Amino acid sequence: MLFAAALLAIAASAATTAPGIQVLPTVYEAGHFYAVPETTGGGSMKLLVDTGGGGGNGMYWITAAAAKRLHLKTGTCTLGDEHPTVAQLPDYRPDRGLPAPLPGPCGAVLMVTPHNYDVDGQLGAGYLPGRVWTFDYPAHRLVLEGPGWRPDPAAHDSTLGFPRDAEGKATAGFARIAIRVDGRPLDMLLDTGATAHPTAAGKRASGTPTVDGFGVTSYIATSVVDRWHKAHPDWRVVEKGDDLRPARPTRIIEVPAVEVAGWKVGPVWFTEQPDRAYHVFMASMMDKPVEGALGGNVFEHFAMTIDYPHARAYFRCAVDCAAAH
Repeated sequence: MLFAAALLAIAASAATTAPGIQVLPTVYEAGHFYAVPETTGGGSMKLLVDTGGGGGNGMYWITAAAAKRLHLKTGTCTLGDEHPTVAQLPDYRPDRGLPAPLPGPCGAVLMVTPHNYDVDGQLGAGYLPGRVWTFDYPAHRLVLEGPGWRPDPAAHDSTLGFPRDAEGKATAGFARIAIRVDGRPLDMLLDTGATAHPTAAGKRASGTPTVDGFGVTSYIATSVVDRWHKAHPDWRVVEKGDDLRPARPTRIIEVPAVEVAGWKVGPVWFTEQPDRAYHVFMASMMDKPVEGALGGNVFEHFAMTIDYPHARAYFRCAVDCAAAH
């Protein structure tokens, strides 16, 4: 969910490997996928691929600094009462580009944020919906599937929840997925961008791989941490185990197993987040409140395909997972 709040307030190569299939140019760092397209003029960008991140109306977003560096023409677009800055699409190299945004009210353009980040932008919940994407974590490969895509027979599927209008059309791209922990169901945000920044104590306990201090995690609300800790005092808890927000270090907790789409993986570390982050903030953009976010430290076991048009996710077990029943 990295960068979502700020925006909502206003691989290999891209060569075609089969008709309609596009393998995105990506790098994979400590559980995160980053798209790394290159322009015909020799420019490049690094964009976090974040199913729980921001954007809107079919667009992915980039920073103003990136738009300036790539000499992209900018303007504004009217979206209700909002007038976001947008930029023309870069001219990408044929073998190193990104799929164009799906048609939206602003046309085929990019959203531009004035905020500065450590990356050039993000492919988020405003851009990814409407298509079928495979995040093959063990192979470090991100694929836009073609119209002939069919689920792998070895994969297990899970229904995704999206907020919808009276006509049944999804009104936001944040996917809710149900998991089970300790025998109880939990509704979670499907969040490839859930980011960890473990403290020294957190890293010693969890062993979370990091690049420049950052890795992946799954998030869980404080009330659930308290419930788990009370019911299972033997589950490891590290006070101030993560300092992604330095002014508010948080606990991390290890659960023995997580069940998702009929698969069991574990142990899994969860990073504490305030209840309001999910019960209030994310709940306002989802079909129902969630208790946290399922992230890359769970997905790393799978080749995961998100079929946005049919609101389903498919998980093919690749590493250290077993059927739950």
